[in-house]
Amino acid sequence: MQRKSSVPSPRSWLAGTALFGLCCLLAWQHRDTDEGLSADEIPQTRIEDELAVGQDGRQLLLDLVEPEDGEGGSEAELEALIASLDLRAEPAGFYSETEHLWRIHGTPRQLQALERELANHPLVEGIEADVMYSLPSEALRAFEPGDELEVQKPRRPRFTPNDPMYPLQWHLEAINVPEAWMHTRGRGAVVAVIDTGVAYKDLKWKNLDAKAVPDLAGIEFVHGETFISNALPEGLDDHAHGTHVTGTVAQATDNGVGVAGVAHQAKIMPLKVLAGDGRGSVAGIANAIRYAADHDADVINMSLGGPLPSRVMAKAVEYANKKGVTVVCAAGNEKRSKISYPAAYEGSVAVAATDWEGKRTFYSNWGKQLDVSAPGGDTRSDKNGDGQPDGVLQNTIAIQDPSRNDYLWFQGTSMASPHAAGVAALIVSQGVSNPAEVERIMKATARHPNGVKWDEQYGAGVIDAEAAVLAARSDHRGERLGFAGLLGLLAIGGLGFAGFGSEAMTRGSATRRKLIAGAGLVAGAGLAVGAIGMPAAYALGTATGVLGSGLLLSALLPTLLVLLLLQVKSLRGFLTGLALGWAALLAHGAVVLPTLIEGIPGGAGWDRLWLIGNAALCLWLARKVGRAGVETDQK
Repeated sequence: MQRKSSVPSPRSWLAGTALFGLCCLLAWQHRDTDEGLSADEIPQTRIEDELAVGQDGRQLLLDLVEPEDGEGGSEAELEALIASLDLRAEPAGFYSETEHLWRIHGTPRQLQALERELANHPLVEGIEADVMYSLPSEALRAFEPGDELEVQKPRRPRFTPNDPMYPLQWHLEAINVPEAWMHTRGRGAVVAVIDTGVAYKDLKWKNLDAKAVPDLAGIEFVHGETFISNALPEGLDDHAHGTHVTGTVAQATDNGVGVAGVAHQAKIMPLKVLAGDGRGSVAGIANAIRYAADHDADVINMSLGGPLPSRVMAKAVEYANKKGVTVVCAAGNEKRSKISYPAAYEGSVAVAATDWEGKRTFYSNWGKQLDVSAPGGDTRSDKNGDGQPDGVLQNTIAIQDPSRNDYLWFQGTSMASPHAAGVAALIVSQGVSNPAEVERIMKATARHPNGVKWDEQYGAGVIDAEAAVLAARSDHRGERLGFAGLLGLLAIGGLGFAGFGSEAMTRGSATRRKLIAGAGLVAGAGLAVGAIGMPAAYALGTATGVLGSGLLLSALLPTLLVLLLLQVKSLRGFLTGLALGWAALLAHGAVVLPTLIEGIPGGAGWDRLWLIGNAALCLWLARKVGRAGVETDQK
């Protein structure tokens, strides 16, 4: 048996340097570019100012420190603090117990005095008014039948649905949705619509006879819930706004009825936080965000807003992000250079509105926290000459009458946001679930009307559904192959895998050199299978609901294959390459993290360590199998 050199070859040094450079380049390319306001950056505003816009000026949110934060205070001490208050206190929704969030009732003077009393209390994390958020102001117009347009001839392969009013949906054409439908319709994604509710089922409730709108028939709905008292239950709509927004995300499509929706094979989670008058509290909205995150939503759409920031809501958005939820929000309709909340929070994708010409609308907000733009419409004009207003057309209930429905034109950043949420669902359906990566893809593929990378008027530009889907599907493929090739060279040259690149290639018989060269080709095939085939295995696992990505994004499959096939000598080269390819994909994921990992020890936040650890295990496995193969060849 020949002794192998322990000195890494020059190509291993070159491969190692290239691999390090690739890691740095990809980390920079996939960096987080969110400019939003985090919960810790929100200053404690004056309570009297907040109470002026609060719910009748009589409710305060008291956010207590959680005992597990290690900042002092047991459950008993927190309960004692609440019991000591002279004012009426009640839990502030679903998550009051785990989040220790309480709603305090009193007069403005009483609440201001309480704020001063508890301002520096060690058990109090924050105090704020339970401010009311609302729908952005907008103009509505009912659809009246007109001449249908001839759909523009496709420039690229596209799917044209048979919905009779689809030709009037210029807004779907504007972001290349028909082209995106050739690749995906959003299957596998769950979109939570946090709004006035959704008219997705019939229900008699008190004096209301709520009816489902016909053009949502066939869409799958999950976990409907209401977060305000004395309102339609199960996330049902008594306003019209939430149903219209849902239609843009996922109106039933190609059903021969009405109009179409962006991600019509996605599931919808209807969460009602706004009453029939279009208003709802911070506490209710924050609870709905957490509820969506805890019930497997992938995307949240919030076409609502308010003028003041809330630490309670910002923390809820942060919580959703950590659980893998992309939060998409309307930028606001106040015609000002300031993004409204929650769109301005860190972790939210803020969406401005454009018109038929692709220009920012007269009503849309803009500013430094803006991320992207999408069609919001302008019901005052008919620039495309189709005889109808250039608003966004969807099927919804009659305004504040859930017993009737119609096809209505709405305008606003409220309408722009669900276009972006629908595109986010299309991206998620391609296996990209990390909110930061979903947002990055939307920004990277957006088309800016001024040809710049970003500005305060349009953000990164108008979203492009087809480009985003293709990027989600293919962006990582080249990167993974580059990782695989460099890692293979590094392993072969520096770690002595199967004798490739060692003295065995230059010494010994011609037959042995041919065998080793042949084994190298087989290992290369395994390397490619590992780098390309693993995403297919993960996609299959997520589509069929297998435990989750924790098992699939690990060293489990190559380990099982090695245990089963190690005794087949002719496959050892292939198994070596497969383990190397799998290691490359896991290492690439640790740098880029396109998909948050589920079902792993430690939970959220341990994704990268999990991937790095399993990549190292795959490398070790490849080394063992490769050495077993070369020892067999040398006997």
